Amino acid sequence: MATLFENVLAQLDKVIKVAHIDNKALAILSHPERVVEVAIPLIRDDGSLEIFRGYRVQHSSARGPYKGGLRYHSQVDLEEVKALAFLMSMKTAVIDIPLGGGKGGIMVDPKILSRGELERLTRTFTRAIADFIGPNKDIPAPDVNTTPQIMDWVADEYGKIVGHPEPAVVTGKSIEAGGSLGRDTATSRGAFVVLNTYLKKQGIPLRGLRIVIQGFGNAAEPLATMLSQESALVIALSDSRGGIANPKGLDVAKAKVDKENKGTLSESLSNQPKGTKIISNDELLITECDILIPAALENQLTKENALNVKAKYILEVANGPTTPEAEEILVKRGIPILPDILVNAGGVAVSYFEWVQNREGSHWSAYEVDRKLKELMERAAGGVFVSADKYKTDLRIAAFIIALERIAKAMALRNPDT
Repeated sequence: MATLFENVLAQLDKVIKVAHIDNKALAILSHPERVVEVAIPLIRDDGSLEIFRGYRVQHSSARGPYKGGLRYHSQVDLEEVKALAFLMSMKTAVIDIPLGGGKGGIMVDPKILSRGELERLTRTFTRAIADFIGPNKDIPAPDVNTTPQIMDWVADEYGKIVGHPEPAVVTGKSIEAGGSLGRDTATSRGAFVVLNTYLKKQGIPLRGLRIVIQGFGNAAEPLATMLSQESALVIALSDSRGGIANPKGLDVAKAKVDKENKGTLSESLSNQPKGTKIISNDELLITECDILIPAALENQLTKENALNVKAKYILEVANGPTTPEAEEILVKRGIPILPDILVNAGGVAVSYFEWVQNREGSHWSAYEVDRKLKELMERAAGGVFVSADKYKTDLRIAAFIIALERIAKAMALRNPDT
């Protein structure tokens, strides 16, 4: 199977066939501007030394400072981080905020570390990349297995290095350390706005639609709650250990409580409506529904299962959940895919709001953040839908066209030779 980076670069070839984008700009964007790779020594609590590998990939600064998350995961590798940095450049351009794209991470399973070890690892990593980050250079944020506490440690350590507090160096911080209200549900709320905007365009009411969600984490769980509160029927949910399904609808609130208390959705079976059964993630992806929401990992919809997908629409909350081969099959089958670079951009949108607040020394209300997010995501979604109609193409290519045109224009204005 192709790497995620190869998959995202394949989108450039598709864009060229539909719209004219400057070839020199595309060639430049096929490579990150900078790759930082560091060794991170950690003295474990038992006195032993362990070396971890860390990365920060800075893809494009054509439209502003690099922006993107830091993930702590045992499967973090350079190709994955390069791909995610590329996608961040696309996201910030699609929603038209003045930032570029970056991504980073440490190859580590944070579950094996004590709190003290996790803090020492984070602070050492911050010192290793301090020359490359900053409010006007590169602004990290939380991602897989990273938290507001970890962002607080990054900001504190960076402040010690530069000699003064600098909360705008990262976003996704705790509220007490300069974080923004609304950041914890921003990705979910942004996805919800995009879906609602699309359904209104199609003249389809959300009420009663059957929803299947792969994942029940930081983005998926709030989204499931929002959909349920709007009277959509969430008929299947899953986590890494499997899932639960009921064609008449699940009790999302009880699933959330059971997941928090018992650690897995399968333990929620007894508290769900009659007829609920345990299913695998493979089964979940081919469950008949109106909207399928992959909100877990990349490469979940593949050429092996795409022919069996029984959804009318796909809403990509995860990064890169659909392989190019699967997308080709799904598009031919007439199943619209609302793409990740638009759908899950709510997180970076509110990260941008946090950065602005930190630089202004202001603190916006939750209402103001939600209002600004709704306006921004509706405008971005509307632009993608117009682009799709204009170029008579699918929504992903339409989104890439918008992003690449904006980045190419910025590159030309900054350096006419490109």
